[in-house]
Amino acid sequence: MKKNSHNNQKKIAVINDISGFGRCSITVALPIISHMRIQCCPLPTSIFSNHTGYEHYFFDDYTRKMREYIQNWKQLGLEFEGIATGFLGSREQIQIVEEFIQEFRGKQTKVIVDPVMGDNGALYSTYTEDMRREMKRLVSYADILTPNLTECCFLTDTPYRHEGWTVKELYAMAEKLSHVGAEKVVISGVVMGGYLGNVVYERDGARAIIRSKRVAQERAGTGDIFSSIIAADAVNQVAFTESVRKAVRFIKDCMVITNERDIPSEDGVCFEEILYRLK
Repeated sequence: MKKNSHNNQKKIAVINDISGFGRCSITVALPIISHMRIQCCPLPTSIFSNHTGYEHYFFDDYTRKMREYIQNWKQLGLEFEGIATGFLGSREQIQIVEEFIQEFRGKQTKVIVDPVMGDNGALYSTYTEDMRREMKRLVSYADILTPNLTECCFLTDTPYRHEGWTVKELYAMAEKLSHVGAEKVVISGVVMGGYLGNVVYERDGARAIIRSKRVAQERAGTGDIFSSIIAADAVNQVAFTESVRKAVRFIKDCMVITNERDIPSEDGVCFEEILYRLK
């Protein structure tokens, strides 16, 4: 430990948008990662008053400011034990993230890529084919990859179907993603009857299907909670399968308490109510 160093505490750089209301992206990552005893350093890609699931919102694109922002971190000599990426709104933003990883990745840095591209079998309306190709490049930098089923299918050029997947098929897709670069992969949101499955794959041979009983409605921000827990645990050297179990269990508990309070789905989940349970 160096005297008066900026690098005497574990840090994760979180590259995502800031949404003032709606509990998603950096607004979720910052309290969760901080609670898990790691300094969260946001690198905003854009600013929203509230996320795009609402009928109206304020939006400010931060792309043109990102490189100058990053340059000031370089001048401070910052080092990161983790780099976590979320929703990226353009091909240029994805390229900036690639540059960031190349610049700041050290021997101990864990890179966690959440390839936020789409859901329910379709890419988001803002996602272009150029962005999909660029995202395929970005995932090659990942140590840990956290796609949902839709994103996994797009990244592996696999035809999507809502359910009916065999365990063999799911592990084969995870293995294909691992061959691109990531040592560890978890595919989330796989419908398995009355359950949602999370497919855990580690290149060293560890495999698991972690199921959670389906709750009535989908909610904004649960993917950000999931990837934030995975990122913090990776830096804290928690076993990957244990980390996924923890994230799945925590999100389920969040969903239960949120439904009890009759919170609109676009408002996300009331994770603040039970954040103290997260260890």
